[in-house]
Amino acid sequence: MKQNKKNENKMKASTKFTILAIILIAIFSFVISPITLQNDTYYTIKIGEHIFQNGIDMKDPFSWHENLPYTYPHWLYDLLTYFVYSLFSFKGICIITAILSMVLGISIFMVNKNLSRNEVISFVVTIGTMYLLKDYITARAQLVTFILFILEIYFIERFLQTRNKKYAIGLIIMSILIANLHAAVWPFMFVLFLPYIGEWLVINISDIVLYKKLQMRFNKIRLKMLIKKNKNQDKINKLKEHIEKEELQIEKIKSKRKEYNKNPYKIRIIKNENAKWLILIMILCGLMGLLTPIGDAPYTYLSKTMLGNTTENINEHLPITLIQNEEILCVLTIFLAILIFTNTKIKLSDLFMLGGLTFLMLSSKRQSSIFVLICSIILSKMLVDVSENYFKDFNKRILKVFTTKIGMYCIIAIVLIISGTFIKDKKDDTIIDESSYPVDACDYILENVDIQNMKLYNDYNYGSYILYRDIPVFIDSRADLYAPEFNSPTGDPKDGQDIFMDFLNTSQGSTYCEDTFKKYNITHILVPKNSKVNMAITKADNSKYHKLYQDSNFVLYQRN
Repeated sequence: MKQNKKNENKMKASTKFTILAIILIAIFSFVISPITLQNDTYYTIKIGEHIFQNGIDMKDPFSWHENLPYTYPHWLYDLLTYFVYSLFSFKGICIITAILSMVLGISIFMVNKNLSRNEVISFVVTIGTMYLLKDYITARAQLVTFILFILEIYFIERFLQTRNKKYAIGLIIMSILIANLHAAVWPFMFVLFLPYIGEWLVINISDIVLYKKLQMRFNKIRLKMLIKKNKNQDKINKLKEHIEKEELQIEKIKSKRKEYNKNPYKIRIIKNENAKWLILIMILCGLMGLLTPIGDAPYTYLSKTMLGNTTENINEHLPITLIQNEEILCVLTIFLAILIFTNTKIKLSDLFMLGGLTFLMLSSKRQSSIFVLICSIILSKMLVDVSENYFKDFNKRILKVFTTKIGMYCIIAIVLIISGTFIKDKKDDTIIDESSYPVDACDYILENVDIQNMKLYNDYNYGSYILYRDIPVFIDSRADLYAPEFNSPTGDPKDGQDIFMDFLNTSQGSTYCEDTFKKYNITHILVPKNSKVNMAITKADNSKYHKLYQDSNFVLYQRN
């Protein structure tokens, strides 16, 4: 009776804290969501509008470069964003982004809570994770795929525990969604399968080696054949003795291994036969890439991007420098400290996941978001393990403390104070940052320039806003569109246009801007006042360029 009452009280405390945690995480996630739109959002709206009006034609309608093919890698997200924009304007997009941020935060907490079995640690880890992801909370397709990736880990773990078909079906549906929402990251879905399959393969290979399974099977087949032929009884007896000795040796090895696995030094090796079914599920998920209107893009988009030169010149694709990323350095230090200085155990699949995502993160800054997102689950498990090893009934005690009135008030106060700092920093933010985007300059162009006969040279970072204003652009932040790997009419990069590198060399000053203007027959130039291109123009022959417009941030020239 007392035990039942204790369990009932524990359940009540757990439910109470879970509800509080969800509310606070939702508040924090809402607060870190940005007010100012990011440049990709502008082309997302226009592409969604184009798809709604014309369907997916696999051609770019926004650049003045002729006949550029376009892949539409996140066509479904673009279309949905346009629907939100057409109904509720920019404010609707900001609200939807905030809602998705809240869904992401709550999803991280619930997955951590269910897999680590500790509400308080899951709450702390979730707040830390959302803080580290704050720069990635934008109106982009990646925000939706973050939610799907964290749920993918949960579905995989639950399938391994229960072998319930509903989790397998959920993973297949996720594959279809990601292939249509964000084809560029679709291959990453399969990266998250690999640690579990890798663990299963390692265990089975080690079993074959340790237990000499193939040799044993061969000897037993050989014995059956000898018995069937009923010849050479001495040979049969010797073979029987040999098999018995091997079986005895195997039993000893199994016994030692079983004893070791009860308290391993660092790595928990748990054989789960359900893992072999993940291979079949992964194959089925791989076939779902065919269920898109954009052809083979889910299979080829990432490889084309990696083979091109855009990844070497876009900041988010460059290798991470840890000394300049103190937050990531701190996270890695925490993992290393727990693994080295405590007796915490880690599952082999978690070790594979941690090591693989660390490698990907060091290779590309962009992957730091996935590292933080997925490894939050591993960190929660490890912290729970530490607390249980070093503090008796820690989980029960800490839950009891934080479900008292004082404990709850303290948590609420801390989260609200942290949230208040973000609100304070954003109080002057506007939806469109006019210092970053040429709002007034676009107004001038639309009122005074014949855009049908204009060939505008513009900067990469605000090209998306210009095309949003229905002005044809030289380049925008869809880097793939302007790379020869994607825009070649024959499929051979040699036949494509490397517009991206021409822009990059011109903007950096390694190519004289007038040479680029001649190559593309540029008629107008819209650049930041402090850019190298503007400096080159101001030093050039004034008869070549006529200044049409300028404000505190941008200047527009007509090229004579």
